[in-house]
Amino acid sequence: MVPIRPLVSDRARTWVVHAVHPAASILSIQPLQGGTSSLVHCISLQVNGEERTVVLRQFDDAEWVRSQPELAIREAESLRRASRAKGVKTPQLLAFDAAGSECGLPAVLMSRLEGEVVLLPEEPSRWVDGMAEALTRIHAIETSGYPWTFAPYGEASTLDTSSWSKVPGKWRTAAGIVAGTRPSFTPRFIHRDYHPANVLWSGGKVSGVVDWVNGCIGPAGADVGHCRVNLALLHDVRTADAFLQCYVRHAGAAFTYDPYWDLVTLIDFAYEPPEVYRGWTELGVTGLTKEMIIERLDRYLISILDRMRRDGNFAAL
Repeated sequence: MVPIRPLVSDRARTWVVHAVHPAASILSIQPLQGGTSSLVHCISLQVNGEERTVVLRQFDDAEWVRSQPELAIREAESLRRASRAKGVKTPQLLAFDAAGSECGLPAVLMSRLEGEVVLLPEEPSRWVDGMAEALTRIHAIETSGYPWTFAPYGEASTLDTSSWSKVPGKWRTAAGIVAGTRPSFTPRFIHRDYHPANVLWSGGKVSGVVDWVNGCIGPAGADVGHCRVNLALLHDVRTADAFLQCYVRHAGAAFTYDPYWDLVTLIDFAYEPPEVYRGWTELGVTGLTKEMIIERLDRYLISILDRMRRDGNFAAL
């Protein structure tokens, strides 16, 4: 059973009001759908007769906070750094409570962006192109002085897909590649969780990119790969490949594609038995099953290994 999460506490409400304006009053509080790792609420306030809307994220996963006690600080710094992107809107940082001393939980308060998440687009080609272009703009942000760096979520050397995959041998091959020599890369400021549920749309264009708690310095290919595996699971390999083609076109000489990063980010998804991502179902996607996700993971893996063989990478495959 999924536990019922509490509403915003009185302590958090008071903190939000003081952060926005001493004379502000809260009009409404609504949970935002799609987030699975923290409490996220949209809060409408009245300030001097005008309505203002903000977003409050509270980190209520005790295990996550114990393992990464700087979560609120990291998202705050990521928001500050992301605001330097040209042509891509990101939430404005309003306040943060690093340890929860004010709110009761570590928290970040930010502005709310215009737009909505689109997962089932009417124009898929325009959709992947918009996401790809926005990502190249994020990757153009200056990297100096940012302390957090990229790390995989799963350990390739201990990957075991034998309980669910129809092609566990191919997963072992992929794990062996990832556990080998890491290719060189140009460090970029990356989102680290870039996927369609974190991209907002308005008027047929990308209106903003949200959820910056994982921002770090790392390979652009990690963001590209993470988005690609999401697209392969949500739609199909063709959509994932279309996104890559668009990103390569927009990035130009600033990016050299290496399928190694596709395998790294794919293994992140295969490290635990696959399930349908709850964020997608909360945002209205229906019809996906665990069996479909497993089949699509296997199919996407095979497509990457085939691409590597075709391009002359790892000829022993």
